[in-house]
Amino acid sequence: MPILTLEHIKRTFTEGQNKVEALKDISLKIDAGDYVAIMGESGAGKTTLLNIMATLDQPSGGEIKLKEQDLSKLNEKNAAKFRRENLGFVFQNFNLLDTFNNRDNIFLPLVLAKAKYEDMEQRLDPLAKQLEIEQILDRFPYEISGGQRQRIAAARALITQPELLLADEPTGALDSKNAAALLDLFDQVNYEGQTILMVTHSAVTASYSKRTLFIKDGRIYHELFRGEQSKAAYFEKITNSLTALASKGAKR
Repeated sequence: MPILTLEHIKRTFTEGQNKVEALKDISLKIDAGDYVAIMGESGAGKTTLLNIMATLDQPSGGEIKLKEQDLSKLNEKNAAKFRRENLGFVFQNFNLLDTFNNRDNIFLPLVLAKAKYEDMEQRLDPLAKQLEIEQILDRFPYEISGGQRQRIAAARALITQPELLLADEPTGALDSKNAAALLDLFDQVNYEGQTILMVTHSAVTASYSKRTLFIKDGRIYHELFRGEQSKAAYFEKITNSLTALASKGAKR
């Protein structure tokens, strides 16, 4: 059953006297428990699409629903409440607050939702063990490594038990070892039922997903399914698709 449905999504921006079509016609469905990577060249519309899914931007046309909730009709206040209650975010640059210790950074979305402290602690305990961050909870983001910061950010995203985890270039600021550790975590939580949608430039990162969408000029150009393929075989197919995508652009 689809958890997220997009029907003919368009997004047009005005730059001076010109209109720019960032998204021309995007339709897709994401099922509960899916793990989808979105790829494409810079300017293809990936981030615009993610922002619309995150209710940080509104489409110029079309319809987007998370379950039965029409996201295109939420006002700013209700959109903020919706994000807190249904979405988790993992960003390339972590977006942690250096004035808060790591524990309070993780608790932040629950504090905004006015959760009880006892409930927050109950949710944090298994996450901290799973992410191996128990020893750094009382330290501050500037006192730990990039890989540790991304694990704190992942804990903050997962502690709300979101319907959908949105990741924007989550491995972009990590070395290969820490990137692999984060992607192994995504594998694990997806196996446990977490729905993940991830924007990435990296074929290696996308090879962990179950499905990869390629966007070009504001439209879905191609789609791959991993199925029973190994990560290595799927990586090769993703790389070949990216090459074909670039080749099509070069011939114009």
